[in-house]
Amino acid sequence: MDYATIIFDVGADHVATITLDRSDVLNGFNDQMCEEFADVWARVRDTDSIHSVVLRASGRAFSVGVEAAGGLEMLSYENVWRQIDPGEKLGPKANNVWKPVILAVNGILASGAFYWLNEADIVICAEDAQFFDGHVSFGMVAALEPIGLMRRIQLGEVLRIALMGTDERVTAQTALRIGLVSEIVDSAALHGRAHEIAAGIALKPTAATQGTLRAIWDSLDCGRRAALAAGQRYWQVGNALGAAQLDRSAPKRKWRAR
Repeated sequence: MDYATIIFDVGADHVATITLDRSDVLNGFNDQMCEEFADVWARVRDTDSIHSVVLRASGRAFSVGVEAAGGLEMLSYENVWRQIDPGEKLGPKANNVWKPVILAVNGILASGAFYWLNEADIVICAEDAQFFDGHVSFGMVAALEPIGLMRRIQLGEVLRIALMGTDERVTAQTALRIGLVSEIVDSAALHGRAHEIAAGIALKPTAATQGTLRAIWDSLDCGRRAALAAGQRYWQVGNALGAAQLDRSAPKRKWRAR
């Protein structure tokens, strides 16, 4: 597929970079972008030489969610049973991608764009980042985005974001305090820092990082005892005797404080 709404690149360091490229509409997504994301996630999943992913955006906003003018045909069928959740195409986990995704947020991330935030593994942002969910302000039920957000931050913070709508924006500093992001960097350094994190992860055996991600994410759907039992199975499969992918001759990276 030739992409018109995103830019896709894979470096020699095994890092894939996906850039939202509709800055003229603040990177709002439409049906075409959804289809392109379904395709690009399949490429990431099925290409063994890709070990990690940076997801970022061009322009002055990460994404305002659904494009206001274009809308989504998948949500407007007269037969409601034909309608599908856009997140089934946008999110990496919904597309069975277990390669670590580093999300770099600049400017506004709003409403439907939470699909990407909710399924990213590490989220960093620029100092100008702002987060909000405007559904209720437009008379729409906020359901799927806040349910996904519940896996990242506490209930009270999710409820505040969902119910305040466009009346309140979560700043970068507040996002860091409530655990929505793990790091704030200067806007000019945002993409470089995201790539640095992804490249460091890409140096590690990809079977180990993918198995680790799947064990952790799958645990969110079950209780503690069932999660530990499932985790043990992942551990047994991923750490089979003599099958570890570790290259002990590879150069070691220096640790850094955070």
